[in-house]
Amino acid sequence: MNTNHTIIETFELTKVYGMGDASVVALDHVSLAVQAGELVAIMGPSGSGKSTLMNILGCLSTPSSGKYILDGEDVSNLDKIQLAYIRNSKLGYIFQSYNLLPRTTALRNVMLPLVYDRSHKLPRNRWEQAARDMLGQVGLGDRMDHQPQELSGGQQQRVAIARALITDPVLLIADEPTGNLDSRSGEEIMRLILSLHAQGATIVIVTHDPVVAQYTERVIHLKDGHIDSVVHNAKVPLKESVAI
Repeated sequence: MNTNHTIIETFELTKVYGMGDASVVALDHVSLAVQAGELVAIMGPSGSGKSTLMNILGCLSTPSSGKYILDGEDVSNLDKIQLAYIRNSKLGYIFQSYNLLPRTTALRNVMLPLVYDRSHKLPRNRWEQAARDMLGQVGLGDRMDHQPQELSGGQQQRVAIARALITDPVLLIADEPTGNLDSRSGEEIMRLILSLHAQGATIVIVTHDPVVAQYTERVIHLKDGHIDSVVHNAKVPLKESVAI
């Protein structure tokens, strides 16, 4: 892993909604960087701009001004089609509500991003085996043919993580990944996320939960659209915090 490689770099990111007297500045000149292999949390109260920042970092939105470099590519002014290509080829998402297709097996849910990956990193005849291998890695080798309603919340989130990893993204973005889970299931998901980080994954977690944030290397606190503070956490050894 090249730890000197910058995955995320933003310069003076600003996002304004509305016009004139009705305009709202959601992000105000936010500059930050995330290196390859980092595990970073973004926190802030409601209205702080964290969801807006997540949407820009996840190529779901573009800034009103400023620059966003993702894995060496300026994505600040790409159109919707270009952004969709970037999302499908470079990013993996983990959502609070899992966002799995109902009445669709775990295996098919994990395979879905490959259908939309126009970079064709993986030949079609290898999709199913890749999805099987990924589900095995997240501990669901015996649940591949189960539909979401047949799985617990923690198991559904594991399917979602497998889906996020299937295209071998350069960046994982997790939006409140334990928000819908009980404490035990939440701990299991954090074990998995920390294991992925230990293997070199670059992960940004958007969360309001300080318990989740404490396991990250850095916590970026937003307030009123600005970076209010950056806290560097003491490294929690994987062997003490998690065990898969």
